[in-house]
Amino acid sequence: MNKSILLLKVLLAVFTFSACGQATKTAKKKPVTKVSSPKTTKFLTGAEQTELYLPLLKGKRVGMVVNPTSIMGQTTTVDSLLKRGVNIVKIFGPEHGFRGNASAGIHVDDDVDQKTGIKAISLYGKHSTPTKEDLADIDVMIFDIQDVGVRFYTYINTLQHVMEACALYEKEVMIFDRPNPNGFVIDGPILDPQYKSGVGIQPIPVAHGLTVGEYAHMLNGEGWLKDKLKCKITVIKNANYTHDMPYVLPVSPSPNLNTAQSILLYPSTCLFEGIYINHGRGTKFPFTILGAPYYKGIYDFSFTPTGIKGMAETPIFKDEVCYGVDLRNYDTSIFRKTRQINIQWIMELYKASPRKADFFNSKLSNQMLTIEKLIGVGTFRQQIIDGKSEAEIRASWEPGLSKYKQIRKKYLLYP
Repeated sequence: MNKSILLLKVLLAVFTFSACGQATKTAKKKPVTKVSSPKTTKFLTGAEQTELYLPLLKGKRVGMVVNPTSIMGQTTTVDSLLKRGVNIVKIFGPEHGFRGNASAGIHVDDDVDQKTGIKAISLYGKHSTPTKEDLADIDVMIFDIQDVGVRFYTYINTLQHVMEACALYEKEVMIFDRPNPNGFVIDGPILDPQYKSGVGIQPIPVAHGLTVGEYAHMLNGEGWLKDKLKCKITVIKNANYTHDMPYVLPVSPSPNLNTAQSILLYPSTCLFEGIYINHGRGTKFPFTILGAPYYKGIYDFSFTPTGIKGMAETPIFKDEVCYGVDLRNYDTSIFRKTRQINIQWIMELYKASPRKADFFNSKLSNQMLTIEKLIGVGTFRQQIIDGKSEAEIRASWEPGLSKYKQIRKKYLLYP
């Protein structure tokens, strides 16, 4: 009996050992049949793919157009590239400055970056275009700034000025591409040349649906650079990116775009810069709330703008209670469904306003931006005043918008 029990135990042990051995062999075979490595499926910005561009920068004197959005993980691209031995000789900062602490529209002076000791040149002060002297000791200029896909967001204008200067003085531009958080929207009227300004240079719609890298190719390809210059550009593309991909920015692209909600509302609510209404400037919720004192008794929601250093020192209706519309919880997924900016808010607030004669009075708004410069055409103001329907207004944007969409296809780097 004892011998039978002993034999059973031995057979059980042999079976268990065999099963474990088979499991081990199966586990060892799995990596051989792997589908792909994480590197080929993970989303990466252009800046994060150092293996693609560090060899191209070896032995080069580098200038960098950067701001607080120029990051690799938790570190600025400037600091990251310095640690990797890249010879950065100058830093160029656009609107809001390199460190992002200047208010919108405030000129920024040249300085020395305190952290790195590198000379920092402002492209939003005495001059918006790098000079021959600025570029004399530079071989390649890196442009690494997060855009939000809207014509009146001034960083694409900075890109154009940099490309023009580098083309003129035979310098290469390398662009670290980043996603467009509003890349799924291509909408609005095409800019009429007579309304060309600091918030709109090229004949593109309000929401252009391009990354910075794609827009750079468009500037070259459409002959939009000054004197039809062609700039030598290298775009370090995003890895595994599509225009439909939701993307929440890891850093605020500018002081007043401080939430994901504000960024998605911005193509629509920034139009209120040219209207006698406070659109959240002077609060912690810019571009997500709309109102004015004269809407008291019409709307229940209220807020009081104040002066906030680095965001809005002298907002319209400062220290006055404003009544209006709260969009902080607005369902922004609607934009993904319609792929359109919202002009209903302007239509509604105009209709409800007891001060219609002042509604489009930019001189009262402290911004000095007319609705024509922002929307890009001269017909929109009168269309709102005349009570035109949204369908009628949108029809007037054609055929320009459809033509632009066809042009855009030529320069797409991503599906």
